[in-house]
Amino acid sequence: MEVENIFTVPELAKQLNLTERAIRFYESKGLIAPKRAGNIRILNYKDRARLIIIKRAKKLGFSLNDIKTYLDLYDVDHKHEKQAKVALKGIKKRLEQLKDQQKEIKVIISELKKLEAQIESTNN
Repeated sequence: MEVENIFTVPELAKQLNLTERAIRFYESKGLIAPKRAGNIRILNYKDRARLIIIKRAKKLGFSLNDIKTYLDLYDVDHKHEKQAKVALKGIKKRLEQLKDQQKEIKVIISELKKLEAQIESTNN
């Protein structure tokens, strides 16, 4: 019989380079659902996998609502077809947002360079 890997919040926080507070926050938002042994939260390999997905998705700029939708589908659709469709839709949406931001950043950089040149020319 195989024993399930279990973790405490401090263990996973250290392993995944997260704060314990972040893990408790993700629990409060329904992204993970650790079991309890008294006051101690016990997390399993699924919770660990979910935290890795959460961390990666946050790094890519996805909202907690987007992440929750994606994670909730994981439990419903064991073939992961719906999850893949939602992920693809979210990725395309995020790429569009980033492209828009990229355009805005280029405009701002251009304006700042003009302003910089103007100030430098008046001070020389």
